[in-house]
Amino acid sequence: MKKVEDYVRTIPDFPKKGIMFRDITSVLQDADGLHLAIDEMQKLCGDPDEYDVVVGLESRGFLFGMPIAYNQHKPFVLVRKKGKLPCETIEQTYDLEYGQATIEIHKDAIKPGQRVVIVDDLIATGGTVAAAIKLIERLGGKVDRCVFLMELAGLNGRKNLEGYDVESVIRYAGA
Repeated sequence: MKKVEDYVRTIPDFPKKGIMFRDITSVLQDADGLHLAIDEMQKLCGDPDEYDVVVGLESRGFLFGMPIAYNQHKPFVLVRKKGKLPCETIEQTYDLEYGQATIEIHKDAIKPGQRVVIVDDLIATGGTVAAAIKLIERLGGKVDRCVFLMELAGLNGRKNLEGYDVESVIRYAGA
């Protein structure tokens, strides 16, 4: 039986020399790979009675988080780049390797006390998900766990998420 990592295509030297790019389009383009990826991520979300909301991070977190929310009959909340959400938002700026980025969430998306599972395709340095956690907590939510399809363990993203339950389907040792 195939594993999810069997569907992930690795492209050497993309986008620059020395990078081993882990491409999820090959997972999405294969019905069995897509089904397996969503099923495995959903298992890592835990008991659906223990969380209230699934949050997906722009944009690939939408691809995996929304079907999980649908399967578990949970609301799905978007965290997007600044300026992409139409209603009143709160924002969080965070550092990138060369600069900063800002993400937003609707002010009414998370109710105080709601238990949240965050879903995204990849954890690298953990900066984006750490910023999303701050947004959720500012709205009164409690992050139950963070679930990723892939983890680049060499970039130490878990360090930015200490104190939170972090799960990944595939864990690559390098960057």
